[in-house]
Amino acid sequence: MEAKILNATRKRPTDGSTHWSTRRLAAKLGVSHMMVARVWRKHGLAPHRMERYMSSNDPDFTRKAADIIGLYLNPPAHAAVFCVDEKTAIQALDRNEPVLPLSPGRAERHGFEYYRHGTLALYAAFDTKTGEVLGKTAERHTSEQFVSFLGDIVAHQPAGREIHVIVDNLSAHKTKRVAAFLDEHPTMKLHFTPTYSSWLNQVELWFGKVSRDVIARGVFSSVADLRRKLMRYIRAYNKNPRVVKWRYADPSRHLGARVRVTGH
Repeated sequence: MEAKILNATRKRPTDGSTHWSTRRLAAKLGVSHMMVARVWRKHGLAPHRMERYMSSNDPDFTRKAADIIGLYLNPPAHAAVFCVDEKTAIQALDRNEPVLPLSPGRAERHGFEYYRHGTLALYAAFDTKTGEVLGKTAERHTSEQFVSFLGDIVAHQPAGREIHVIVDNLSAHKTKRVAAFLDEHPTMKLHFTPTYSSWLNQVELWFGKVSRDVIARGVFSSVADLRRKLMRYIRAYNKNPRVVKWRYADPSRHLGARVRVTGH
């Protein structure tokens, strides 16, 4: 019966649903739903859970990934390494009803309706050595704004210091204006992540923190208020920054899978 439950679990239900529940499978097999639950727990099956993955179609993935990971694990001596990206279209949402605060036995509550004051883009450069973040807001994300932010990065570094910048493949990062800036600043070099490989850019982890800590539950009376709160968060974060520690994990020793890199 255990083998029968395992076999049935790995097949799609025939009633149009996407996955089995313990009760649905138990009814089909004529057993107790507790028995199904015990078998699933024993073999680590969780049909109700789903994980997403992203597969890169970049034919030069290995070289590009190795280049970026090398900057993390063995950066050039006396050089600065920054992970750079922009978080676009951050909405300045204001609640139409007052926020009811957290109280014993009751979570914080927000009204359903809100008002949009506008949007803002946040540029961030994550220093892989110190964890500090250089941030800047802009009304739009354009190549001109990106070049201006690259200029800010250069201005915050000692003259002549070698600077490596890791970015994604956004078209605004590859314009003639960007190329001209790099010609004028030969100490700076851009390193592009492979396609569909944003997980290689450490600043994406920091953007996740901003989304959770500031944006998701934030109340903003204006775009200026959103800008002020974002920059206040960056200043507070930089008082106690945290680096991202990368390591190689080799599942092939156990699962026959390819080597992968995980960030912590």
